[in-house]
Amino acid sequence: MTAAHSTTPSPAPEPLWQPGPERVESARITRFQKWAAERHGAPAATPGDPVASYAALQRWSVDELTTFWQAVTEWFDIRFTTPYETVLADASMPGARWFPGATLNYAEHALRASEDPARADDPALLHVDERHEPTPVTWSELRRQVGSLSAELRRLGVRPGDRVSGYLPNIPEAAIALLATAAVGAVWTSCAPDFGARSVLDRFQQVEPTVLFTVDGYRYGGKEHDRRETVAELRGELPTLRAVVHVPLIGTPAPEGALEWSAVTSAPAGSEDASPVFEQVPFDHPLWVLYSSGTTGLPKAIVQSQGGILLEHLKQLSLHNDTGPEDRFFWYTSTGWMMWNLLVSGLLTGCTVVTYDGSPGYPSTEAQWRVAAETGATVFGTSAAYVMACRKADVHPGRDLDLSRVRCVATTGSPLPPDGFRWIHDEVSADMWIASVSGGTDVCSCFAGAVPTLPVHTGELQAPSLATGLQSWDPQGKPLIGEVGELVVTTPMPSMPIRFWNDPDGSRYRDSYFEMFPGTWRHGDWITLTERNTVVIHGRSDSTLNRQGVRMGSADIYEAVERLPEIRESLVIGVEQPDGGYWMPLFVHLAEGATLDDALRDRVKRVIREGLSPRHVPDEIIEISGVPHTLTGKRLEVPVKRLLQGTPLDKAVNPGSVDNVELLRFYERLARERTPHDA
Repeated sequence: MTAAHSTTPSPAPEPLWQPGPERVESARITRFQKWAAERHGAPAATPGDPVASYAALQRWSVDELTTFWQAVTEWFDIRFTTPYETVLADASMPGARWFPGATLNYAEHALRASEDPARADDPALLHVDERHEPTPVTWSELRRQVGSLSAELRRLGVRPGDRVSGYLPNIPEAAIALLATAAVGAVWTSCAPDFGARSVLDRFQQVEPTVLFTVDGYRYGGKEHDRRETVAELRGELPTLRAVVHVPLIGTPAPEGALEWSAVTSAPAGSEDASPVFEQVPFDHPLWVLYSSGTTGLPKAIVQSQGGILLEHLKQLSLHNDTGPEDRFFWYTSTGWMMWNLLVSGLLTGCTVVTYDGSPGYPSTEAQWRVAAETGATVFGTSAAYVMACRKADVHPGRDLDLSRVRCVATTGSPLPPDGFRWIHDEVSADMWIASVSGGTDVCSCFAGAVPTLPVHTGELQAPSLATGLQSWDPQGKPLIGEVGELVVTTPMPSMPIRFWNDPDGSRYRDSYFEMFPGTWRHGDWITLTERNTVVIHGRSDSTLNRQGVRMGSADIYEAVERLPEIRESLVIGVEQPDGGYWMPLFVHLAEGATLDDALRDRVKRVIREGLSPRHVPDEIIEISGVPHTLTGKRLEVPVKRLLQGTPLDKAVNPGSVDNVELLRFYERLARERTPHDA
């Protein structure tokens, strides 16, 4: 799996797509580079060579970190109410101190477009549910509701630093509640309503919210799901709540003691309450709390700052995604996933944010493409798993829908296999910018991915992100080119956590990212940095397959195996045995009507051997009834490995963080049935 290191660059393969000269010239990142070269000493673009131009800008942004971020604050006209003393007072990780002395407000920047009378009636949010009838919330209406709600939060006694929680789907009310929370300097946190009470309490009880926004239920897959009993349980188990705000999504009246959404957002236009008052807070003041998947123990409560998110998201969305006021930005997500927070931050660029509440595949697999077509989305983000599901279902979105406005299809959640790149190119548009991106909840941003001026190579992320010291390291901390290594970040990012909640000495934070390489962020992914400055993601390093000292990424095996029409989904695990042996089973969830017979087993092994190597061929192929995932859709490789090593279920995984805990009992039984001598 590891590629041999070469001192002479191999010829670059033909890209699947590359932007034309006009697109390169008009990209925001091109204009930024020209301006930063004139004002801040950034390297000037190389005429006619966008690859060299970006590589030089990226190197400069890492080497001259403070100058780059100062330039970003000027380019985006960040409103500092009080000026900063210096850009970076302490560059150590963890503990970097950004823009000390500065005060600002994230929500003020997110609502900046609403100050322009010419934009008043433009849609800021465009909401779609499974009925597929887009409903706009204009910039003036968004500003009015945020003003009204933030005034109500202050009347309820919410003060800067207090926590406000949302048990809400991806609806406009969730975005409005987040912005109102940020406007008063409080700290937002959210879970999707498909989370059960235990999962929500594992998260919210850590941060002790003062206000809970909640729906009475939600619609998914054509069905109505009543959540009133769950809400009652949450209210009973969150003693710090001062108020509950009821959003009647399925039309029931507010329960006793709860406030109606319509009542707390009803300040008439032109009234004092309709104009938001933005609390000016320190740059590193908490904005929100995100949560790790919580597959082992309580989820980590990750705190990110108002200023850090503001700068990082402007960089990501404007410079990397090339998003601006003329765009419509749609990413299929839920409020329990960091991509929802990034989606709401689309407002920072002045674009229209498309919110969708519903199943990704209802009433048919093409549902997300239909939302993109109906809303005129220009940037459409989804998961790699959805793209591959469309490929398997023989969906033809480019043929069957008007996707003429879509100029970028972005994917994340897991590596997009090469077949996924080719499918988008063939079935959506041959002139499509495909942006496979990789980052994490931990930074609420991307380490690598979209660059509008660069070519797209099949199976590769376009480049490391600006101001991200992304490297691939061997176990001794030596940088690698063209070989598989640990994804590390050698420079601080403003959106890195300021801390974990309830981690007073910072030990849990340090253990999570800085234990292997002190002072350097280790993320837990295997990557290859190529000689062309592109990036390949191979899967999680903490569940990485390691046969005879050779490291292999699980994603490579999934990509090969799941090409077969008989395989719906798969899970490969490498288990170190007590006797020193190594057992590598492949678990397969079959498509309807398929049978795991010797012929199919032989085909699976052959496609792995021929597509990867004999070393990748599993020891056994075992049929399962479904692959277990986290609630945000990631395969549960590490907990399954622990189960197969004999760890009890309650110690291997937090059941509340799993989409179907019953699927895990199979591995617990399998571990009991096996003995070390079977390995």
